[in-house]
Amino acid sequence: MCGRFVRTSDTQTILHEFDAWGGDMDIAPSYNIAPSQTVAAIVKDDKRHLLLCRWGFVPPWAKNITAGNQPINARAETIAINRAFSTAFKHHRCLIPANGFYEWRRGHSGKKTPVFIRLRLAALFAFAGLYSSVTVGDGSAIDTCAIITTTANAMIAAIHDRMPVIIHKENYSLWLGQDLAALPSLLKPYHENEMTAFDVSMMVNSPKNNSSECIEPI
Repeated sequence: MCGRFVRTSDTQTILHEFDAWGGDMDIAPSYNIAPSQTVAAIVKDDKRHLLLCRWGFVPPWAKNITAGNQPINARAETIAINRAFSTAFKHHRCLIPANGFYEWRRGHSGKKTPVFIRLRLAALFAFAGLYSSVTVGDGSAIDTCAIITTTANAMIAAIHDRMPVIIHKENYSLWLGQDLAALPSLLKPYHENEMTAFDVSMMVNSPKNNSSECIEPI
C-alpha cells in the first residue's frame, strides 16, 4: 500500500515539471503527508492544471463526504471493474506529485521501522492516481483522490508486498489521455534499479511530525 508520502518541491517546480497551470495556488512542502490531508494532483481538462484533493477517495455517487469507506489506495489489478473506481479510471485519472514515500519494515523482533523510498535520479516524480468530485450538503464540491498500487518490485518486496504505481515522465500524457487500451501497460512496478531506500526516524510514525528530519537517514 501507500499510506504516507513526501512532497518537498515548491509549487513553481511542480507546475514546470508537469507543464500545468496553477493560478495563484501556493502549496506548502510536506515531509509526512497522511490520509485525509490535502494533496496536490495534476489533472487534465482542456489543459493540465493543479487540483487540491483530500486523500481518501469518495465516489461521486456517495450521498455525503463522510459516507462509507474512503480508500486511500486503489489496486491496479481491479480498478477497471471495481464499482468505486471504474468510472474514475475511465474519466478522472490524475498524477500526484511526490518526492518519495514511506513504508514500514518489520524486524525479527516484530518492531516496525519506517523506510524512506525515492527515485535515484529524479527528485520529483508522479504517482498514478484517481480523483472524484463529491457534492456536499451546501451544494459545493469537494475533490478526493486515491493512489493506485501494484505488486512490489524486488527491492520493495523485502519491505512490503505492494507499492504505489509511479508513472514515467514520458508517459504523463498517455496516463492523462483518452487511450484506455494503453493504460494497463503503465500500471507496472517501477524498476528497483532506479529506486533507493533507507531507514528513517520513528518520528515519521506520527503525522504531527512534519519536518526535513523525517527523511534524514539513520
